[in-house]
Amino acid sequence: MRLAGPAITAVGITAVFGIAVALPIWGWPIAVAGAFVVVLGIRDVVQRRHAIIRNYPVVGHFRYLLESIGPELRQYIVTDNDAERPFSRDQRRWIYATAKEENDLFGFGTDNDVLAGSGYLVIRHSAFPAPPPPPSSPAGSDLHLVPLAKVLGAVRGRAGAFRPESVVNISSMSYGSLSGAAITALNEGARTAHVLHGTGEGGISPYHDRGGDLIWQLGTAYFGARDDEGNFSLDRFLTNVDRHRVKAIEIKLSQGAKPGLGGMLPGTKVTPEIAAIRHIPVGEDCKSPARHTAFSNVDEMLEFVELLAGESGLPVGIKSAVGQMAFWDELAERMATEDRGVDFITIDGGEGGTGAAPMVFADHMSLPFLQGFTSVYRVFAERGIHNDVVWFGSGRLGLPDRAVLAFALGVDGVNVAREAMLALGCIQAQKCHTGHCPVGVATQSRWLERGLDPTLKSVRVANYLIGLRKELLRVANAVGVEHPAEIVAEHLDLLDDDVGSVSVVERFSYKPDWGIPTMEQLAAVEGALLGS
Repeated sequence: MRLAGPAITAVGITAVFGIAVALPIWGWPIAVAGAFVVVLGIRDVVQRRHAIIRNYPVVGHFRYLLESIGPELRQYIVTDNDAERPFSRDQRRWIYATAKEENDLFGFGTDNDVLAGSGYLVIRHSAFPAPPPPPSSPAGSDLHLVPLAKVLGAVRGRAGAFRPESVVNISSMSYGSLSGAAITALNEGARTAHVLHGTGEGGISPYHDRGGDLIWQLGTAYFGARDDEGNFSLDRFLTNVDRHRVKAIEIKLSQGAKPGLGGMLPGTKVTPEIAAIRHIPVGEDCKSPARHTAFSNVDEMLEFVELLAGESGLPVGIKSAVGQMAFWDELAERMATEDRGVDFITIDGGEGGTGAAPMVFADHMSLPFLQGFTSVYRVFAERGIHNDVVWFGSGRLGLPDRAVLAFALGVDGVNVAREAMLALGCIQAQKCHTGHCPVGVATQSRWLERGLDPTLKSVRVANYLIGLRKELLRVANAVGVEHPAEIVAEHLDLLDDDVGSVSVVERFSYKPDWGIPTMEQLAAVEGALLGS
């Protein structure tokens, strides 16, 4: 394979030279230009660093040319660095630079108009910052390991209880939604960065088995754990738990991209490989219903949770976007008065999601993360059980400022999805729902997928995850604490329209002991930070 590129190049040059000899002298410049294009095109096809160039040889270079003069174009013609959505140019630049281990600093001060509108986050630093962790410690090492402040599954005595090594983890994204190369790169990156990797509801594929620890997500179709009629199968569930690196189970009730809506995988996409993974017929439409069949209310859901935890020994949690609050009220009340309960809760913001969805569901269904998370957290905190649960947040929380605010409100860890896709090379083309992702991330096209080299991209994923942990540690130290979980609402303000500010405590009506783990939990995790 290494010799293929030079050999083809030699043939191409020889052919162009032969044509040039037959041309009059005035045609030689055209022949030279043609030879250059041939050589460049062959080089583009065989290189592996850039998916765009590999999938679109020669013309793909225009993307990087336009990107290089983007600041000038935006400054005088198009948009500024913060105008693009869902991720601005500055946000994407930080992720790309972090993933590539390039200069991720910004110069000449902020270009944000901090007084333009309400809600702008301000972090109140300490006059006496905490010292950074020593290089000999896990947190001070090149991996910048920052473990969770809580032990997942410890409160309910699960046999497989454990302390996740990272407060940043990869959110659930299915094989089928993403390409095999993308899932491979994510899992290998998860292994390198010591993070957990959510499988998505599409089941555990061979691409998830690259050494990274998994959170197996069970959706309404129970892919990988269903019988021939589509109902949950305990035997198949336990078989897959034993076969793979599953560390916890996440029951998906809904997701931020399309809460309250099921899904459909067209039969044309149900390949023999996907059919085997999901235990569905080849070539037939595969529907994920909007609700579960294994349970239909909170009481039955808790029975299902305890069944999975009891049989597997693993921590079991739920993932949901936030809509009507009656469900959360009943769940918290039962957990406060009964011996049953979930080990963790993942709150997905309505602005999050990698899945394709109708516009009204993507834009208007379920609460955004800040409002949704604080509403649910308050229900548990008022009953005094908020520290009996490990809280995860997702929905554009893979940027340092948004993650810091989430920690101050009470999350124990953040799950990143689209930010991890950007680290893979996603250019925010927003073609995920078409199957024509130009960089091979969200597609099943073999031609487009070949542009994404998992070996190289997994390194970038790991760099991004480690870089985000490093930033969270730096912010924590700047406000005078050692761990991101110790950042509390008092450390943050939100600017308002009247050239004033309101503390996050006041904005969300938090009480003094909300948003922070117990003293015992913090003491244990500070020891883990230092490796003691």
